[in-house]
Amino acid sequence: MKTIIVQGSSRVDGNSYQIAKMFQEKFDAPIINLAEKKIHPYSYEHHHTDDDFLPTLEEIVHYDTIVFITPVYWYSMSGIMKNFFDRITDCLKVHKQTGRKLRGMNMLAVSCGSDATQHPGFFIPFQLSAAYLSMNYLGELHTWISRDKPEKEVSDQIDLFANRVLEVAIEP
Repeated sequence: MKTIIVQGSSRVDGNSYQIAKMFQEKFDAPIINLAEKKIHPYSYEHHHTDDDFLPTLEEIVHYDTIVFITPVYWYSMSGIMKNFFDRITDCLKVHKQTGRKLRGMNMLAVSCGSDATQHPGFFIPFQLSAAYLSMNYLGELHTWISRDKPEKEVSDQIDLFANRVLEVAIEP
């Protein structure tokens, strides 16, 4: 399973990044940090052809599995992650050839909060986006960081989740 991690926190090396590093070890995967990219919001007129969105997506489609990792911001994915998802619309309207490469890819979604509380509906945008894009949604996991590091329970859940994903991953 050729995996890439897309981390969508405003803090390049924050809590979500700690979780991303744990997944990186499990999947031997590179991490794309969206905070290091210049990705403009979606424009109906498709004005933002000069930013990092298309090159980033073109890098991602060389893999068969995407792990999206985002902090919980106001009970939802981060704004950076939402911009990224909104911009996928460009690949349905303008850059269709790149957008079609998402079909059949695997998607996982991981949230990182400050406690173990998983908020209802948090993962619905990921689930529905995967379905709309004809991607294989392999599941989700809520993680948390307290006292500046993941607790053993979080580490154990990541191990179980990663092992389950590796068993059921769909090869293209």
